[in-house]
Amino acid sequence: MKFTVSNLSSSMFLLVLFIALVSHTHGSKIDHHRSNKHVALFIFGDSFLDAGNNNYINATTLGQANFWPYGETYFKFPTGRFSDGRLISDFIAEYANLPLVPPYLQPGNSNYYGGVNFASSGAGALVETFEGSVIPFKTQARNYKKVAALLRHKLGSSETKSLLSSAVYMFSIGSNDYLSPFLTHSDVLNSYSHSEYVGMVVGNLTSIIKEIYKRGARKFVFMTLPPLGCLPGTRIIQLEGKGKCLQELSALASLHNGVLKVVLLQLDKQLKGFKFALYDFSADLTLMVNHPLKYGLKEGKSACCGSGPFRGVYSCGGKRGEKQFELCDKPNEYLFWDSYHLTESAYKKFADLMWGFTNNSSNIGPYTIGDLFQLP
Repeated sequence: MKFTVSNLSSSMFLLVLFIALVSHTHGSKIDHHRSNKHVALFIFGDSFLDAGNNNYINATTLGQANFWPYGETYFKFPTGRFSDGRLISDFIAEYANLPLVPPYLQPGNSNYYGGVNFASSGAGALVETFEGSVIPFKTQARNYKKVAALLRHKLGSSETKSLLSSAVYMFSIGSNDYLSPFLTHSDVLNSYSHSEYVGMVVGNLTSIIKEIYKRGARKFVFMTLPPLGCLPGTRIIQLEGKGKCLQELSALASLHNGVLKVVLLQLDKQLKGFKFALYDFSADLTLMVNHPLKYGLKEGKSACCGSGPFRGVYSCGGKRGEKQFELCDKPNEYLFWDSYHLTESAYKKFADLMWGFTNNSSNIGPYTIGDLFQLP
């Protein structure tokens, strides 16, 4: 189906967005069932986890998803999530018996007992990444500091310490630090070796994680970066390669993932009470790209919504310069929703793997996120 902005009903726009260090998990003896106790969930990162914070900042439409057809399947309206429906973090909240975790900037949001979502589409560990149109990771950590202070005011120091230390902290950060030089045609990567650039990104990430730890966090969940060169929007950067993965970009993501694993093990030794789960999002996404039928999907390379080869042109919704776009009939059969993001059906599969419902998930380390919700 083809659409243009002009032929859409105005009513549709009412709402304005791991060196395998340890053997695969399952060594833990905690049952992988839904959490049976109240544990808050705090969410940090980028568009994989942004539940609508970018609706409320001076972002361009490149960093917003508050227009149709985003949100079309589950919510029936655009919430600001970069999907046709829910995200991984929404399913994780459900499995933890929590309501949907609200965006930090959502008006009237002041009840933080179940957690809050600080994520911002386009955000990176480096402040320079899409600077001026996102909420950088460093600012997200400052916002968490404000929430911790408000909780202490409401609950007192002791109860707040207990709430923050038992909470789970979920992160998806780093992808945009590597994507942005390719998408903006920046020459920043020419100034550093790959290892130097990855070192800067992971170094920034690590220092911010330590700040969040100082504010009371103890249980951390990380996702490895996906194979960034194999997204529909990056496959088309070098069309002479006939839509093959952009190897340099995927190599940067892979290098980042290896360094992240090492850093997490170091933090585990350095910080008292630090517990982490590391989900190998890269491994499982690669399998789904190459073998979609095994996961109940029909298409693993092309996006549901967009235009051009692989529907990789970032035109979904017709508000990003290119007004014409195509929309598939059955998003639940696709891995990718738009040029860079996934469908709700894919996010649910990843959430199930990440939680530990199945025995073949690529969780690295002693815990899954499901385990962390059960731990004191």
